[in-house]
Amino acid sequence: MSRRGTAEEKTAKSDPIYRNRLVNMLVNRILKHGKKSLAYQILYRALKKIQQEIETNPLLVLRQAIRRVTPDIAVKTRRVSGSTHQVPVEIGSTQGKELAVPWLLGHPKNVPVDAAKGRGDAIPKKEKTHKMAEANRAFAHSR
Repeated sequence: MSRRGTAEEKTAKSDPIYRNRLVNMLVNRILKHGKKSLAYQILYRALKKIQQEIETNPLLVLRQAIRRVTPDIAVKTRRVSGSTHQVPVEIGSTQGKELAVPWLLGHPKNVPVDAAKGRGDAIPKKEKTHKMAEANRAFAHSR
């Protein structure tokens, strides 16, 4: 039986409480050993703590943090005539979010709050990515 068929786009599901796809993306990144309910508990506890400390909607803080950490450009490795080059490539919003979420979760203490304020460990990663793309701008024609 052939497995070839039309490719179906997967749509990200939203979480049960906030009805937000971004929250579900975070839960799936936190997920360990298939215990999704534990991942939901961890994230909801963190969002509740953000709400108590800042007294604003935690989803706004989360969106702002993701927006600040999401890179606009990245480098991809291309093999051109026997040598390997880092070629700068513009990335879309969904791919940028997929890069930003693990960067945010890299160091878990007050990460969304720090990233929303423009500091923290995820911001230098974005700057490093942009700097690397700028350094390799000479290979942009190799796309």
